[in-house]
Amino acid sequence: MHGGRFNRPGNDTLYTSLDPTTAWMEAQQGFPFKPQPMTLVAYQVDCADVADLNSSEVQLIIGCSPVELGCAWEDMADQNREPPTWLLADRLQANGVAGMLVRSFAPGCSENNCNLVLWHWSETAPHSVQVIDDLSRLPKNRDSWSDARLGRT
Repeated sequence: MHGGRFNRPGNDTLYTSLDPTTAWMEAQQGFPFKPQPMTLVAYQVDCADVADLNSSEVQLIIGCSPVELGCAWEDMADQNREPPTWLLADRLQANGVAGMLVRSFAPGCSENNCNLVLWHWSETAPHSVQVIDDLSRLPKNRDSWSDARLGRT
C-alpha cells in the first residue's frame, strides 16, 4: 500500500532476510525493546536473475551507490519525491532482474545483515519461493487467527 525501500506503492514485493536476527531488526525497525508480535517463517528459494547489490562491482555496473541504497526513502516519498531506490528497482525490473541481495538498512544493522528482495516469485522455477512448513503449523486461512482459537471469547 505504501511501498517500501525497493518498491513503489502497488508494486508487490517480497522482502526476506537471510537470517533471523536481520528479520527481527527489519520487523522492529528501531524498536528492539518494544517488540511487536510477528510470525517468523523460513523459505526455500531457488530464484534466477538476482543481482547481488552487496558487491561493489555490481553497484558500479548498474550505477548505484551505498548512499543511494541507504537513502531516507520514506521521507522522500512523503515529500512526493521519487527515492533513488525506486528508480533503481524500476531499472532492474525493466532489465529482467527478478530481485536483489542487498544489505539491511534497518536501525542496528550493518553490512553483514542481508536481505533478499524479490519482485518476481512463484511456486515454480525459475523464481521458486516456497514456505517451509513441514509440520503444518502455519495458519491455512483467517479462521486460524480467531479469538476462540486463542482461548478468548
